[in-house]
Amino acid sequence: MIDVERPAAPGSLVARSPRVAAERLVAEMVPPPHFARESFDTYLPDAAHPSQQAALARLREVAAALAAPRRPVGSWWFRRSRRAESVAVYLDGGFGVGKTHLLASLAHAVGTDATAYGTFVEFTNLVGALGFAPTVDALAAHRLVCIDEFELDDPGDTVLMARLLRELADRGVALAATSNTLPGSLGEGRFAAEDFLREIQSLSQRFEVLRVEGEDYRHRAVVTRPATHTDDEVREALAHRAGATLDDFGDLLAHLATVHPSRYGALLDGVALVGLTGVRPVRRQDVALRLVVLVDRLYDRDVPVLLGGGGTEGLFSDEMLRGGYRKKYYRALSRLGTLATP
Repeated sequence: MIDVERPAAPGSLVARSPRVAAERLVAEMVPPPHFARESFDTYLPDAAHPSQQAALARLREVAAALAAPRRPVGSWWFRRSRRAESVAVYLDGGFGVGKTHLLASLAHAVGTDATAYGTFVEFTNLVGALGFAPTVDALAAHRLVCIDEFELDDPGDTVLMARLLRELADRGVALAATSNTLPGSLGEGRFAAEDFLREIQSLSQRFEVLRVEGEDYRHRAVVTRPATHTDDEVREALAHRAGATLDDFGDLLAHLATVHPSRYGALLDGVALVGLTGVRPVRRQDVALRLVVLVDRLYDRDVPVLLGGGGTEGLFSDEMLRGGYRKKYYRALSRLGTLATP
């Protein structure tokens, strides 16, 4: 009888407690794998919406200016001049019009070694992990900082980010940001720029607003309901799958409370497939928000998921879906739908 070696049983996210050096946290602030190959050339403007071509052309100009050799900054006059000329652009538009594609393309054009790129949540988590002053020092070493999905639903985080952006702009770092509007929000996107400029207050005069109009290029609904599985089906599907993890949903949620959100990406190192059994509604908002961050990191890395139990049915309560964090929850449901759909 020939002994055939089989892959090991699935691992567990709960068994992982990553420790991540500050240098890695900053070094990993690059466009996610989902947009790793995107560039200005792969962005195809919709001729029916001229603002897309206009935004593309302006960002090409910004990239060319930032890629030019840096002037010496040894004198007070040069430092003042740099602050006055620092670029700040805000991409305003609805869901699925390619804002993140454009932002990632800008980062690639300037150079990922000269750019710090992350979502709003990733930057607030970075401040939480490193402290405010060390974060400013680390990011100020870059020519460009890109913030995807700037969020206005938490006043404390918004004030923190406004202060961070002001410090960076004062050091001559160029800034680029986007925000997201859900499909069906009917005109809400038209006011996103006004909200953004109001919240960043003293920085508002520095930002140039680039409107990106159009339809959701995926032609998707707010939520794509993923396939549901029994817990036994999830266990069977993951048996002996290389790079797979299998955890009870409740156990994972409890474990996330012990891991700083800035390390959720490291939690997924080497993971090719995530299986969760016993998926059920999340009742507490703090727990739900940690789950949202994990889903974002799964989506960034294109890690598929298999959901047992009740799947996404009622995962977030009606109250959560009507509350101040509704955009986060709808985004998580949409991304789970994408990751769990074959």
